[in-house]
Amino acid sequence: MTFPSWQKYLILVLLLISALFSLPNLYQKDPAVRVSGKEGIAIEAATEEKVKLALERDKYEIKRIDRTDDRIVARLMNEAQQQAAREAIAKELGDNYVVSVDLASTVPGWLTMLKAKPMNLGLDLQGGVHFLAEIDGAEVRKRNVERLISDLRAAMKTKSLAARIAESPQGISLTFKTDAERNAALGDLTPSFTILKFTEVPPTDAGFPIIAEIRPEEEANAMTRAIDQNLVTLRKRLNPDGTKETVIQRQGAARIAIDLPGVQDIEQAKRQIGSTATLEYRQVHPTIRPEEAMSTGRIPAGYRLYTNPDGSAYLLNRRPIATGEQLTSARSQLDAEKGTPAVSVTLNDLGAKKMFAFTQDNVGKPMAVLFVESEAKLVDKPDGKRELTFVRKERVISVANILEPFGKTFQTTGLGSMAVANELANNLNAGSFSAPIAIVEERVIGPSLGAENIKAGVLSVTFSFLFVMVFFVIYYKMFGVVTNLALLLNMLLVVAIMSVLGATLTLPGLAGLALTIGMSVDANVLINERIREELRAGASPLAAIQAGYEKASGTIWDANITAALAGFAMLFFGSGPIQGFAVALLVGIGTSVYTAVSASHGFASMFYNSRRKINALAI
Repeated sequence: MTFPSWQKYLILVLLLISALFSLPNLYQKDPAVRVSGKEGIAIEAATEEKVKLALERDKYEIKRIDRTDDRIVARLMNEAQQQAAREAIAKELGDNYVVSVDLASTVPGWLTMLKAKPMNLGLDLQGGVHFLAEIDGAEVRKRNVERLISDLRAAMKTKSLAARIAESPQGISLTFKTDAERNAALGDLTPSFTILKFTEVPPTDAGFPIIAEIRPEEEANAMTRAIDQNLVTLRKRLNPDGTKETVIQRQGAARIAIDLPGVQDIEQAKRQIGSTATLEYRQVHPTIRPEEAMSTGRIPAGYRLYTNPDGSAYLLNRRPIATGEQLTSARSQLDAEKGTPAVSVTLNDLGAKKMFAFTQDNVGKPMAVLFVESEAKLVDKPDGKRELTFVRKERVISVANILEPFGKTFQTTGLGSMAVANELANNLNAGSFSAPIAIVEERVIGPSLGAENIKAGVLSVTFSFLFVMVFFVIYYKMFGVVTNLALLLNMLLVVAIMSVLGATLTLPGLAGLALTIGMSVDANVLINERIREELRAGASPLAAIQAGYEKASGTIWDANITAALAGFAMLFFGSGPIQGFAVALLVGIGTSVYTAVSASHGFASMFYNSRRKINALAI
């Protein structure tokens, strides 16, 4: 029997690596409350004392409190106290801090340094966090009106019609110079724009107006389009590789329900959901200084004065050269020259063409990078109700002279920290929201199956695995031990790979793992029975082992390739639990083929190749 020595060492290396990266799954997470400061608010020792005071005053059981430069994590002994502890801390600290429930990792630091992390458990096994997000309906209507105005102008240009078009309280107003032009426009536009209701109004000094009112069904369709686009963007942000069992779905007229399983960093999730951060590249006024515009109060036509929180001012063109919507990719990195955080961006063809044209004409002149985000706030109204409003926040993060023309790919600096650069790059890659959204509700949800059902499921899987191992030892004797070693390595590899991928394990995922274990068992049965056939045909023990693996491997590959094709189909065309099942299935297929065909052959070689004389095989 021949088996390369390097493959034996590979098996040992894989065994050690898989055991190492599976290890974090043995450490349970702590229920915790996380505190972070809002923009410009530092986390200090006094803040930690206030958190400790709030918890001790209400007699919450504290495991320990950890403080870093940007956050405080208070670990609790009792998960039932988590929500009440969050409210107590929030009341003590006030509005300058963000306080959220959390699941804090207990994985040792040395494993974390190696990038080893546990698998996340799904909503059905562990629970998670529920968010309810609301879309800014006013912004949806505004963007829909802007789109329709652009379409009307284009249609009128092709018909050689001229009018002054503007937004009005009723919808869109079109003002013509003569009644004849108005009548001609009504005849041409009405059949093409059925989503608008055109109404003539009495003439004014400005001319002969028409009011184009957006029909209610179009208003509803615009909201549906905005929600659908935001659903796609949220799925890209929260589950980019399809390995996490997130639940993201529409709820009501303007809301989206989001369930995130086993979330460790809830604040990060909230930023991913609500962040509308993007970049805009704008021309700086070439001659007028912002201080001059501020002192005189005269702002040049087409320009706007921007003031940063630190007091610095910039006079920028109102029309951007390029925006985040024209980005095709973004990557966070460190600036090669200064070593500061940066984002490398790539524009699409339209954005690259505009950027190259501008930089070619403005070499030696300054260009500014504007960081734009919308912040949601709940405002108390006089009637006692609370209304969701969005505040657009803008600040100039970088101004630099154009050294030479550039277009498609370039770098943006001035982002403050690597965390900001990473978050911005992720949001730019996921795409922008069609309308801003805000989280209006947040709560922790428990496992949907219940603790008893989960315990029963884990016990059934454990005992079935043990029964299979006992059966193999009884039925195949020494080769049963070989098979069991291969099965154990298979399980370690699956858990390690799923952990490295950051996959979320749910009951469908467990079903996928159980299926791949069954396929691995089938593969080993094929090999063992083939070895028996070779022995009955008169082959020597070592020759029977070699022939058994060689002749069974083709059948094993065929069976697993067909199963893998089904797995890829579920991965690409499925969603949610179906994708989770597919990921577990495909990982399991890859590891089971390797452990059955190669690893078990290596274990058999280790047992039998060292013996000088073998009269019979224990199979």
